[in-house]
Amino acid sequence: MNQVQELEQAILARAERLASEYRERANRSRDSILREASERLRLREAREEAIAKSLAERTFRQRVQASELKMQSHLDLMRWNLVRDIEQRLEGRMRDFMQDEVAYSGWLQSLIIGAAAQIERDALVVSANGRDHQRLFARWDAIFEQLPRGRTASLSEAPIETLGGVLITSADGCIRVDNTFEGRLDRLRPLVQQVILERLLPSGFDTGNLFTG
Repeated sequence: MNQVQELEQAILARAERLASEYRERANRSRDSILREASERLRLREAREEAIAKSLAERTFRQRVQASELKMQSHLDLMRWNLVRDIEQRLEGRMRDFMQDEVAYSGWLQSLIIGAAAQIERDALVVSANGRDHQRLFARWDAIFEQLPRGRTASLSEAPIETLGGVLITSADGCIRVDNTFEGRLDRLRPLVQQVILERLLPSGFDTGNLFTG
């Protein structure tokens, strides 16, 4: 083999080695690029999945909150309607109770005597509606005799707006005990609402007569 052929073969061998090295580098670069692209794609998918999950959870929470608010509004309305229904029934029971002259007049008397014991004043004023004023006036002497020792009371001539019951105040107007139907109902309204909630449960209890008990 002459020198020219040897040189050509050497050049070809060198070229093949370089080509092989470049192919290996290219393959490594390609593999590295594919790995990086795959990792970026995985991270991107993970971020998009996290964002989608967060949006879904927020949407779910918003829907749950909206449903809870709607349900709470419905329950509040139902409770209010039940309270109003009970108040109307109590008003009817009160009117029936007022038809019992003996029992109702005795109840008015007990309200006055009880308030006289509570109010730390000697002189009291009793106010009632026009019809009850006549009842009280007819038995005022008996009521006056049963007042606690040292207490005096006068029956106001000015009638008040109330379904029934009495308003007892000290003569100076500083102390008052509101035993009218409306005043007692205002004080009993939280109890009425509690009773309604109890009624909605299996362990509900009987309220009895809230005004004559």
